[in-house]
Amino acid sequence: MNDLYETDAVVWAREQAALLRRMAAGERVNDQIDWNNVAEEIEDVAHRYEERIEGALVTLIVHLLKWRYQPAMRSNAWRGIIVAERNRIAKLTRRQPSMARYPATVLAEVYPDARTQAEAETGLTGFTEICPWAIEQVLDHAFWPEAPA
Repeated sequence: MNDLYETDAVVWAREQAALLRRMAAGERVNDQIDWNNVAEEIEDVAHRYEERIEGALVTLIVHLLKWRYQPAMRSNAWRGIIVAERNRIAKLTRRQPSMARYPATVLAEVYPDARTQAEAETGLTGFTEICPWAIEQVLDHAFWPEAPA
């Protein structure tokens, strides 16, 4: 079983799902199930939600930084990305209530990636070392950062 898991995880997952369904129907297939890797894959479900939220948060912060520091280049495309990423995070946390506080817990962790990406996309440097906004602002559809004075 482990060999298949290592060589073709998709085939392995389909076989394991079929075995679990057979087991749920009362068949004795317990000895055929790759329990350690099944547990690992189930744990990975949570990681995938975390990664989706982190990715959306990075994209959102990149565009908020661009919005703030490049006011002359603001566009409806940037506005659309900001709205879309806010919606994506809201939907993910609504569908997975245990993830509701996750954006707040990773804001400081993902901000350096967002800052680096914003620097690469804009050619600007000197963005703040820590996120200049609270998570409530980042996720608030009414919040649009103004250019520095």
